[in-house]
Amino acid sequence: MFTGLIEEVGRVSRIQPSTGGMTLWVQAPQVAADSRPGDSIAVNGVCLTVEEVVGERVGFHVGTETRQRTTADTWRPGTPVNLERPLAVGQRLGGHFVQGHVDCVGHLQQRMHR
Repeated sequence: MFTGLIEEVGRVSRIQPSTGGMTLWVQAPQVAADSRPGDSIAVNGVCLTVEEVVGERVGFHVGTETRQRTTADTWRPGTPVNLERPLAVGQRLGGHFVQGHVDCVGHLQQRMHR
């Protein structure tokens, strides 16, 4: 579970094609400092699992379905991404409950201008 509150804006540093998707590397000193393989991190609101941490970079596997149902395929090296670590039990809740799992794809039908 996430709160929806961004902890750090990281930058995509590298994207590598991999079996069943891609490996995404994000430069994120604050988030990388205490992340471990297996941790969940919301990247632009999408729950991804840490595969590897190298210095200030965090590596994630992004599967084919995630690529099809999110904006992940538009990310390029240099793209800023919002990062949030999951809510810990007993941690103060400053936002709201967010899962980070995609249930469906919506389509914008109309945009209101003010």
